[in-house]
Amino acid sequence: MSRLLLISNSTMAGEAYLGWPQQYIKDFLKTEVKRVLFIPYAGVNLSDKGLKASWDTYEKRVADVYKALGYEIYSIHNEADPIKAVEEAESIAVGGGNTFYLVKMLHDTGIIPAIKKRVGEGMPYMGWSAGSNSACPSLRTTNDMPIVEPASFDCVGLIPFQINPHYLDAHPDGHGGETREQRLEEFMAVNSDMYIVGLREACLLQMEGEKLELKGAHSMRIFKNGQETYEVNPGDDLSFLL
Repeated sequence: MSRLLLISNSTMAGEAYLGWPQQYIKDFLKTEVKRVLFIPYAGVNLSDKGLKASWDTYEKRVADVYKALGYEIYSIHNEADPIKAVEEAESIAVGGGNTFYLVKMLHDTGIIPAIKKRVGEGMPYMGWSAGSNSACPSLRTTNDMPIVEPASFDCVGLIPFQINPHYLDAHPDGHGGETREQRLEEFMAVNSDMYIVGLREACLLQMEGEKLELKGAHSMRIFKNGQETYEVNPGDDLSFLL
């Protein structure tokens, strides 16, 4: 039974890091999990001393939050065998940042099959922002700049639809480019069989087996080629996405 917690964003203005989703995380992990394997690869610029220092910084930031919730965080970048670390993990948390770098590292370390296998066995998977993108079939609905070229755009494929995290309806004054919705319509024009969900800030998707729920403060936008874009609310039936 797949267990997923796919969070749009880690931080709200005026709140502590991972402030708003903390209760959801605790309710999701319950007391069954003690240690969580953290995947920090999306955090590429949290230190001016290189990637290792950035990932060390990221690990500490996340560990401080999870410790307060009663869980221990340890990061995959310090593990000698990343695949074995995934195979033995009680749970996984995948942090946000740059999705292209995250997916590059998922491929380079060879951990995608191991993650997919463990999640299929019931291991809880959490991700926020890029970490939610990585649960999708592809990274192609990320908002991020392609700072590197991964071996493939394929992601872990834990869900059969695409997520656009941090979804915004706004078209800022003076902005002459496409809106977020127009960009997603471009994706739909050449990927007509795929659903996209626009996951707004302070929202998440929780999956428990065949049950998928939207939780949080806002509705979620649904995109599908040939259909009018529409909203779904917390509590609405989302079985059509599966």
